[in-house]
Amino acid sequence: MTKKKTAVVLLSGGLDSTTTLYYALDKGYKCQALIFDYGQRHRKELRSAVAVAQGVSVVYHVLRIKLPWKGSALLDSRTPLPTSRAPKIIGHGIPSTYVPARNTIFLSFALSFAEATGAQAIFIGANAIDFSGYPDCRPAYYRAFQKVIEQGTKAKKIRIITPLIKLTKEQIIRLGRKLGAPLEQTWSCYAGGKEPCGVCDSCLLRQKGFEAVG
Repeated sequence: MTKKKTAVVLLSGGLDSTTTLYYALDKGYKCQALIFDYGQRHRKELRSAVAVAQGVSVVYHVLRIKLPWKGSALLDSRTPLPTSRAPKIIGHGIPSTYVPARNTIFLSFALSFAEATGAQAIFIGANAIDFSGYPDCRPAYYRAFQKVIEQGTKAKKIRIITPLIKLTKEQIIRLGRKLGAPLEQTWSCYAGGKEPCGVCDSCLLRQKGFEAVG
């Protein structure tokens, strides 16, 4: 019998990462999820991530790390979130919600975990179309990190897979629905109140996608 391929999935509890987990499962991977508690403004996305992982009986690990130097509106409640930005502005320039080197930190943990456990792939729900403009969400960044794997690890052949990188939010939502992902359980809002704020970049992009789907 052929051994089932395995993957590490970065799971934030949002729309993109949830769709990515279901995509990896649909492709036949046995998945383990990494969920990061890195001092973000709220814990709603963490609860969503845990619920999503439990819903498909995926083993998950919540990693608690501290970034005491902050440097982001997501880490420092005194820094205002960008709100009510016009759609043509979102994605141009780097907003205050950018967390310095966040995906590099997360991928480094995922790479160590994948290499230690013999996983063949790392899945991340990065998107470079309907996104806030973060530099670590672009295809060139993932091509560069793939070279880091090849040059700096014993395993060398672990693949970074970014299935959503060139999809619009509408396309991501359609894919998530097709895969049966529980999109209603996901949380995208940066503010983390009882209800989504509806005015932060993440809420606006999410709303744009669902409106396009109808």
